[in-house]
Amino acid sequence: MMGSIQKRIREWHEWLVPPEAGLGWMPYIWLVFFGWFFVHWLFEPPGTTGLILSLATTVAFLALYFSAFRRQGLAALMHCLALLALGMVWAPVNIGANVFFIFAAACAHQVGPPRTAAFWLAFIILTAAIVAIFTQPMVFFWAPAIGGALAVGAANIFFAEKERHNAALRLSQAEVRQLARVAERERIARDLHDLLGHRLSVIVLKSELARKLFDQDPDRARAEIRAVEDSAREALTEVREAIGGYRERSLAAELEQARLTLASAGIELDLELSEPLALDSRTEAVLALVIREAITNILRHARAHRCSIRLEPGSDDDDLVLEISDDGSGVIRPEGGGVDGMRARIEALGGRFRIAPAEHRLEARLPLAPAR
Repeated sequence: MMGSIQKRIREWHEWLVPPEAGLGWMPYIWLVFFGWFFVHWLFEPPGTTGLILSLATTVAFLALYFSAFRRQGLAALMHCLALLALGMVWAPVNIGANVFFIFAAACAHQVGPPRTAAFWLAFIILTAAIVAIFTQPMVFFWAPAIGGALAVGAANIFFAEKERHNAALRLSQAEVRQLARVAERERIARDLHDLLGHRLSVIVLKSELARKLFDQDPDRARAEIRAVEDSAREALTEVREAIGGYRERSLAAELEQARLTLASAGIELDLELSEPLALDSRTEAVLALVIREAITNILRHARAHRCSIRLEPGSDDDDLVLEISDDGSGVIRPEGGGVDGMRARIEALGGRFRIAPAEHRLEARLPLAPAR
């Protein structure tokens, strides 16, 4: 029974407020401000006609209010103007009518791009000012009408534009990831072709030779079959090694991916690398994983414009220093799943891991080992 009720409530909620709006239950909380429309009743109780008109206005307002969440462009403008008209009609007789100007301004961001939305917001504010001068010049009417409309309308325009930029950024990042996947598949195809092409050709030739020699020279045929077996085993070993290499992205590939990912987010990367370093495969894989996790954290939390990655030998030349920093305003947490994972990988190789939250910087030191 309870589940059925919850399902029905959810269906009604999605019908009133579309999920794509991303507002959750907030629109119902904002309706509290509409209560200001009825404050006038505290000082002057309505008659029958006033009560009927007020209730009719409430129904019209609620219809416009919930319908506006699904409107864009000209349709949204019509909703704004309808709310504006309600404010103009009620202003001479109800001081609480100023709330209609605020709700009209709240949906101005849906009319169009920021410049268009700002024009109609200014039109709503100017209309509210003119109505106040001729019908309700008292401060309790025009201050909330003008100030509230300006604050709410400007905030909605700002956040709507920010969401548009974020949507474009998510699309750009998805395209970068897709291009990276396509490039990776092409590389794997080329590598496997180069790796297996020769081996399989040898196996085919030796198999055909063994078949021809089976009746004429059994001993040589057996030798060719053994050669086929050896070639197949070598090919299997090479394939396993190649697949293992794909699972661990090289340091150079990870740095290039970091540059592309940061660029798609509008973050400039300063990369400082010393001369080519001879790193063993395990150290290179750990550094790549640390860089990947750090870049992910910067994108999620840092709100940065510039990121710096420095990789060079330490002062005594027997260790390697990786330093990643940014100019963001976010806070680096010294603990957490990602940070703990980076610390564990570094310490497993005998290194040291340190985070300086106030400086927006992390530092990893790894002992240098000869490359294998």
